Amino acid sequence: MGVKGEETRSRLIAATRTLIEAQGYFGTGLNQVLTESGAPRGSLYFHFPSGKDQLVTAALTESGQEVGDLIESLSVGRLSAVGIVRQLIEVFADRMERSDYGMGCPLATVALEVARGNEELRLVCAEAYERWQGALADRLVDEGLTRSAAQAAAGAVLAQVEGALLLARVHHSRVHLDQAARAAELLLAH
Repeated sequence: MGVKGEETRSRLIAATRTLIEAQGYFGTGLNQVLTESGAPRGSLYFHFPSGKDQLVTAALTESGQEVGDLIESLSVGRLSAVGIVRQLIEVFADRMERSDYGMGCPLATVALEVARGNEELRLVCAEAYERWQGALADRLVDEGLTRSAAQAAAGAVLAQVEGALLLARVHHSRVHLDQAARAAELLLAH
């Protein structure tokens, strides 16, 4: 695939990421993706011959990788687990404020919609969440926790952050994210 083809594919994925995060899977139509991306209809089916699910899979995969890469890069920088969580919350909070609370977690909106009805997309979301939890757990193991305790703590913190993102979007306020950061600090103090 040439440079122009890759650019078009990237625009389609970027538009899909934005739309599904704000509107969800069912609220996002392919015509909206085409309008948002500026890509011709033929390009959509050239790059994603299986249609919407294939495009959404690519968008969710890219979003999940972006967050996973962030967590791993913060860990490599020897930031503590608490520091990683604080930085992650800060990134999410900044995105949320810039979007006037239309964006939160790049997976959550779709994950909630498809958890029972679309196994392929559910698995993409589950794999991304597992990677995020595993990366944080790895850092906690480095800090002295057993693998079991690290997995449990990382899972609790991830659930806390996801819940705080939901509440922040609903209330149009960072307060719940700030509370989640403080609670994560208390939970992870060891």
